[in-house]
Amino acid sequence: MTGYPLRDRLALMAGLVGPFLVALVLVPFRTDLSHTNAALILVVAVVAIAALGSRAAGALGALSAAAWFDFFLTRPYQTFGINASEDIETAVLLLAVGLIVSQLAARARRLEVITVTEAAYLTRVHDTAELARSARSGDTVVDHVRHELTELLGLRACRFEYGTLMGRPPRLEQDGSVALGRRRRDVDIDGWPEGEIELRTYGNGHYLGRFMLTPGPGPVPPLQARLVAVTLADQTGAALDTAGPMRDR
Repeated sequence: MTGYPLRDRLALMAGLVGPFLVALVLVPFRTDLSHTNAALILVVAVVAIAALGSRAAGALGALSAAAWFDFFLTRPYQTFGINASEDIETAVLLLAVGLIVSQLAARARRLEVITVTEAAYLTRVHDTAELARSARSGDTVVDHVRHELTELLGLRACRFEYGTLMGRPPRLEQDGSVALGRRRRDVDIDGWPEGEIELRTYGNGHYLGRFMLTPGPGPVPPLQARLVAVTLADQTGAALDTAGPMRDR
């Protein structure tokens, strides 16, 4: 489990232990509680585990729920065996429903994360656009975008170079890919290239400068984040073209 984030490790542990504890709590009531209702209670536990964790945690919870339902709540008790055919059907349905709802709950959690993330991206673009319209100097926008790029891409450092191009460092392209000379690097698989990466800014079709990005030690940000970075650079170019840098005044 050491390769999983802490939250997912805790969810996997909950998937293993949670249904056991729920089934154990139900033991004093097993003669009065119908097996269908007991199975539904265990399904609720599986849904909670999947919503807090991952598909793997939900699937483990479903398997654990079916096993402990059999062990504690069906005759003969305290054995992994079932005599009544209807109890076998209930256990199988518990496993199947638990697996299905765990997938749905984990997917809902993933979609929620994507929605929140996209909202954060839109906020960055919107705030930069507002600043670009109101700023008296393009330098103000440059400083703002340097900060935004550092957070967005998890950079160790970010600086801006005005004017002429020097050297041929790797380049973050408009489609979010990274160019190394004439070839493209699959950063999602191979990671960032060594050294600084340039992100060029243009205003009215003219090259105005570039952000020099020094990647941090973390994973490469997703394509969405890289596309937002390109958009922020475009907004910087538009601001520089309209207002110009303060140093030129």
